[in-house]
Amino acid sequence: MLQYRHRPIKIQHYRTKYSNMKKLIQNEKILLFLLNISIPVLALILALITGAIFLAIAGVNPLEAYKSMFVESLGSKYGLTETIVKATPLLFVSAGISIAYRSGIINIGGEGQIIAGAILGTVVALFLKDLSSFILIPLLLAAGFIGGSLYGVIPGLLKAYLNVNEILSTVMLNSIALQVLYLLLRGPLMDPQEIAYGTGYPQSEALCKSAHLTEIIRGTRLHPGIFIAIICAVLAYIILWKSTDGYKMRAVGKNPVASKYGGINVKTYLIMSIFLSGGLCGMAGMVEICGIHHRLLDGISAGYGFSGIVVALFGRLHPLACIPASFLFGSLLVGADMLQRSMGVPGSMVYVIQGLIVIFVASSDILGKKILKMVSRER
Repeated sequence: MLQYRHRPIKIQHYRTKYSNMKKLIQNEKILLFLLNISIPVLALILALITGAIFLAIAGVNPLEAYKSMFVESLGSKYGLTETIVKATPLLFVSAGISIAYRSGIINIGGEGQIIAGAILGTVVALFLKDLSSFILIPLLLAAGFIGGSLYGVIPGLLKAYLNVNEILSTVMLNSIALQVLYLLLRGPLMDPQEIAYGTGYPQSEALCKSAHLTEIIRGTRLHPGIFIAIICAVLAYIILWKSTDGYKMRAVGKNPVASKYGGINVKTYLIMSIFLSGGLCGMAGMVEICGIHHRLLDGISAGYGFSGIVVALFGRLHPLACIPASFLFGSLLVGADMLQRSMGVPGSMVYVIQGLIVIFVASSDILGKKILKMVSRER
């Protein structure tokens, strides 16, 4: 009769092995978290140091310039409220850009999507003047989202079905949106008063009072749009990291081939991501109109579509990290105006600093990946 010998199971050995593996994963998570915080901070410091060299070449004291830029933009009621006003569209755009980038689409079309949302929202506001603000403002926000998302879907469809490079298509669509805006403001949407007086200034008719986002602090331009932007950033985080569709979008962004073999419809989630991204950019345009300008103007996008990309990169393409990043870059924009007035430094200096931040964030990101590889090899 056959007898089977059972090997004794070394339970303690497997427990120790599991415990070591768990500690390793936890340590790597802590290291990754520290890198995600330190890389943007290091990039900002290096950008400011390099920017100081340019300021010194221009004959300006860098310390005085940075004091004027940051202290005055955050140390007064005007500066602080204007920082929040500038941060609002940046947060909308950067949260939208983060969704697209996480899904593998490089959305450079924020400018065009802002304009598209602003145009559609303005048309809705001009046709629905008699509604109360409780009904009209949500409708205008929805119109802005739809306008931006439909405009964003165009490069998404081209990417998904014709493999057209989204960088080229979104950049070209920016120009198309800008020209359409010029056409409308000098034609069907021009303010009737401008036509009557013969001045021909390119702007639409002023929106009704019920379409305005009321000011929070009297005498400032601060409006509730910042709270809407924060809510949208939180929702973007929930969609990306706390939902099945968000997981699939991130999977497509990481590896579309593996996602396809895993049963994920890659085309659907590419289009979905650019739809959401464009929608948030479109809302930025409509919030700018309802909260600040109260009419459609030439140059409504004000470069937020491009600055939002820098904010998203600085925030490590994470919607929640884009919240403090947008406030930082809002202070940079306000500080640039202060710097120009007080010290005569061109306002374009802030774009030099933004460009330097992008360069240092990209290079620091490569360095961070090398550090992670070195640590994983050692272990």
